[in-house]
Amino acid sequence: MKLLTRQTVILILIFCSISLPAQVESVLAVNNFSSFQEWLNQINSIRLENPEKAEKSFQVSYDYFIAQRDTLSAVNTLVEMAINYGHQVEYQLAYDKLWRALFLADQSRNDKAKIPVFIQLGRYYSFYNRQKTALNYLNQALALSKNLSKEDTTRKDLLAGCYYALCSTYNDFNNTLQAQSYLDSCFLFQEKNPKSTNIYYLKFEEACINALEGRNQQSLDSLFIVQPWFEKYSPGFQVLLFTQIGDSYHSLEKLNEAEIYYKKAIAISEEYKSHLDFVPKIYKRLSRNYSIKKEFQNAFTYVQKGNKLDKAFFDSRSDNNRSLLEIKDEFRVEKENQKNLLQEQRISNFEQEERLNFMEYMIFVILIVALFFAAWLYIIHLRRKHRIEKALNKKKRELEKQQIKELREIEIQQAKELREIEIQRANELREIEIQQANELLELKNKELATSSLKLIEKDEVLATLKERLSKGDGDIKAHDLKKIVRSISHSNAQNWEDFEARFISVNKDFYNKLNARYHKLSRGDQKLCALVKLNLSSKEMAKLLGISIESVHTNRYRLRKKLNLTRDVSLTEFIASL
Repeated sequence: MKLLTRQTVILILIFCSISLPAQVESVLAVNNFSSFQEWLNQINSIRLENPEKAEKSFQVSYDYFIAQRDTLSAVNTLVEMAINYGHQVEYQLAYDKLWRALFLADQSRNDKAKIPVFIQLGRYYSFYNRQKTALNYLNQALALSKNLSKEDTTRKDLLAGCYYALCSTYNDFNNTLQAQSYLDSCFLFQEKNPKSTNIYYLKFEEACINALEGRNQQSLDSLFIVQPWFEKYSPGFQVLLFTQIGDSYHSLEKLNEAEIYYKKAIAISEEYKSHLDFVPKIYKRLSRNYSIKKEFQNAFTYVQKGNKLDKAFFDSRSDNNRSLLEIKDEFRVEKENQKNLLQEQRISNFEQEERLNFMEYMIFVILIVALFFAAWLYIIHLRRKHRIEKALNKKKRELEKQQIKELREIEIQQAKELREIEIQRANELREIEIQQANELLELKNKELATSSLKLIEKDEVLATLKERLSKGDGDIKAHDLKKIVRSISHSNAQNWEDFEARFISVNKDFYNKLNARYHKLSRGDQKLCALVKLNLSSKEMAKLLGISIESVHTNRYRLRKKLNLTRDVSLTEFIASL
């Protein structure tokens, strides 16, 4: 018998040694993966085949993060556990995890960790049509996200998640105006991150809004475009997608197509154990579809199925949801305990205050007596102080009179110095004005002298030409004629150089501005611009340039084209502005 007992113990130990590693291997530890998201994807892939393994993996990872004091990851793990329970319509367990996550985030004062908890609480409350409570939690998440985004501009993804949750919730409540507003905000974030896969979920919400607003064909087109992506990367989400396709077909009175997609949605839900809470609604939609087709037996069958599941999932009398009327709110319970503790402390403080009141009363009586004695001493002191102050005030008035007299003398002296400075500045300004006037007079004298010299030179040239012509017999030799022409030409060129020099001295920056803006102007164009600047007539320009008036007009026309001037712009005003 003893031998049999020993063998039994050995067998048990061997079995435990074999089964223990098997249990360890059956858990996916998060520390064996490069990122939290990679671990979560692996958990979701095995959730359908081995839900027990997924649940244990969640718990082991949560314990690991608690040991590492990684509050944010621990909270995210609890949120994912709640989502997993929600897919199985285990709302009681989902709420328990969310309240534990909220309590943990509040204890650590981690606002970032509270955001996903508030979002999930808002979504679950919306399933029970508790709109006010749902929006309250979602708006709390949005407020925290905005504050964190101000502190860290790289955390804009938190805002995008809140906007998406609000958009989806308002869609559930058929408030398309608010849903579209938050969806537009989501698309703005999507433009900044075009590689994100969130675009497919946003397109789905956009299709839901289109359907609610009566654009059913547009909704169908969008849904069929995104359906292949969901089939490959998020097949469980097809429950919602196929249901929406069925709704759009129903609105378009394509009842057979609607029936097909409603049944596809039910099949996907059963296959992937996803969105089971949505199945009662699909059954009711099928019943409505059959009722319109006058297949009343099928309509009755499906409405019974829908009511049965609806009662099981959402009726507060069901075993699954009986305790939801009194949700296990660990966060609020802890807050209540803290409140009670504070109240007890206040009571204790109140009793202590009563004991101190008597002592304070006695001290008050003693203080009154002391105050009377002090007041008597103070009156004596005031009388003495009054006499001293009276003497001091007399001395102070005398001192003030002396100071006022000195200040007046100082002000008079400063006024004299100020007048002298003003006179000196006025004299300096007058000297500067006289100097400028002299310089201007000198410049004008130079111009007058130059003009006089040119007139004399022209008179001499003309006199020479007259003398030669008068002495001749009517014929002028070609050699002499060329000399005369060269003399006149040289005189004209010299006249222009002197004119240009005087022009540049007066208008120093004119050519610089002109060449900077229009560097393709020729020498002749620049001369014409200078003459236009002086506002000379076409006749005067022709004499100075040695060309005809028609040529002046032609050159002005060509200049306007080079300056790209339209007809309504005056050439003279344009050049004068340079």
